[in-house]
Amino acid sequence: MAKVTEPEGENPKGNHDISEQAFKAYWRENLTLMAVLLSIWFLVSFGAGILFRDFLDQFSIGSAPLGFWFAQQGAIYVFVALIFVYSALMHRIERKYDIDDDQG
Repeated sequence: MAKVTEPEGENPKGNHDISEQAFKAYWRENLTLMAVLLSIWFLVSFGAGILFRDFLDQFSIGSAPLGFWFAQQGAIYVFVALIFVYSALMHRIERKYDIDDDQG
């Protein structure tokens, strides 16, 4: 495993003064959130657009079959929505551990 060296005087956790236990809990929540959101993205893009397409094509949005719509448009809309959800939830997690960098 490669050894990462920090510049002199730099705190490896940044400029925030939090305990090691809080630091680990913060990263656990961060990684859990990313895993959940990436799973949702996978299910919508790959699942709805490819795996469940035949079933979803029974339904339609406008004149397009639902499976086709998810493959072409829906996955993109969900991805953009997940970006906003991630931003909001990360902001909440950062405030919880008092490491929020927002100035305003």
